[in-house]
Amino acid sequence: MSILTILTLVAVALVVLVLVVYLLGIALYLWRANRHLANLVGGLQATQEHARPLPEHLSTINGALRALRDDLRGTDRHLEGVGRVLDRE
Repeated sequence: MSILTILTLVAVALVVLVLVVYLLGIALYLWRANRHLANLVGGLQATQEHARPLPEHLSTINGALRALRDDLRGTDRHLEGVGRVLDRE
């Protein structure tokens, strides 16, 4: 075997070794990302479960606020009438 063949094989072995190291690093980061995404999915599912009863509670609150708004509008009309009476005097 000539020296050039040996140098070529060594260079190829080094390139392959460097690629293996980089690919192992990428695999490690992808594994970590997968673990973090699994935790994120668990948190989002818990949030979804906690938010499920909100529409019925919000419709109840919305109805109560609508009634309050109507009462306040009636009070506002009465106060406008009182203001007009007091302005005349």
